[in-house]
Amino acid sequence: MATAHIEGDRIAVAFAHVLRGAGLDVPVGSVVSFAQALGAVGVGAQRPVYWAGRATLVTRPEDVSVFDRAFAAFWLGEGSAPTAHSEVVPLTVVTDDAAEDSPAPPEAATAPSAPTLTVRYSPTEVLRHKDFAACSPAELAEARRLISDIRLRAALRRSRRLEPARRPRGRPDLRGTVRGALRAGGEPVRRAYLEPGRRPRRVVLLCDVSGSMEPYARALLRFLHAVVAGGSRVEAFAMGTRLTRLTRQLSARDPDAALRDAAAAVVDWSGGTRLGADLRAFNDRWGVRGIARGAVVVILSDGWDRGDPAVLAGEMARLRRVAHRVVWVNPLKASPGYAPLARGMAAALPYVDDFVEGHSVASLETLVEVVAR
Repeated sequence: MATAHIEGDRIAVAFAHVLRGAGLDVPVGSVVSFAQALGAVGVGAQRPVYWAGRATLVTRPEDVSVFDRAFAAFWLGEGSAPTAHSEVVPLTVVTDDAAEDSPAPPEAATAPSAPTLTVRYSPTEVLRHKDFAACSPAELAEARRLISDIRLRAALRRSRRLEPARRPRGRPDLRGTVRGALRAGGEPVRRAYLEPGRRPRRVVLLCDVSGSMEPYARALLRFLHAVVAGGSRVEAFAMGTRLTRLTRQLSARDPDAALRDAAAAVVDWSGGTRLGADLRAFNDRWGVRGIARGAVVVILSDGWDRGDPAVLAGEMARLRRVAHRVVWVNPLKASPGYAPLARGMAAALPYVDDFVEGHSVASLETLVEVVAR
């Protein structure tokens, strides 16, 4: 993942070269912002890349047309980039992968000096994109600290309770109109209206703690604690060979105490997986009765299931009928060449609204944005 990130940074620097050659004034700070934006939106889709560059690299309205021509030439291969001068400044991308204090190669001492632009990334930024399974114990500890700062913003739903409308729409508010008239000396200068309010939807988290999820389960459990402790309408469960409700244990403010209590409550930690049976237990006891109704249900699992796929598909269908949205977080999705061929994953996927990654801090931050839609 770090290699792909660095490649995106090199592309950002190269595109900045083209813009400078076209006469645009592109400061180093804008290049860094563009590189960070590419890290967030990727380079696979044209529209996000265009607006990321437009927002970070263009500072004057008169430069938009030049930017558009350079973008078409560089990213789409259409036409030629505008050229104001032919000077190209050699640039070097420096990351934390390179040894900061390593001695310069011998040829560097004899090479002619040339202006060099250095883009340096913090260890935290690199760690945000690193796979949990590839982290050292120290990096995992730092990753868990970053995860603790994540806060969930749930999607909103219409409420039956009426609230004062900011715009003249909805139901007329006679009391509000009279109160406004009294403040204006008895003249109903402004009519008041009422409209349905907005309330956050409930979020339900179901985390697979079986043996196949061992490299990710502890980091994901820290994510569950951050979300449960930071929100009032969040429920958390652990799935293995049985279903365990962890909302009370993870509600403690102290993360170490919360995770210690959660680990004690989960008796089948790093065991087998019976996703279908666990979902049936959830639907029968909590989900269909109310917790999952209108909620955003997030399932964190690699989809490896030792049970009957037909049972899992049937329970996913029940869950999908009552939930507002079902999000499946699979840490293996970020692996090169991954395909959802596991029996459990293939059975559940038709009933999933969003299928996202969950292997790093950055992917969990993206998950928060998905839940908030």
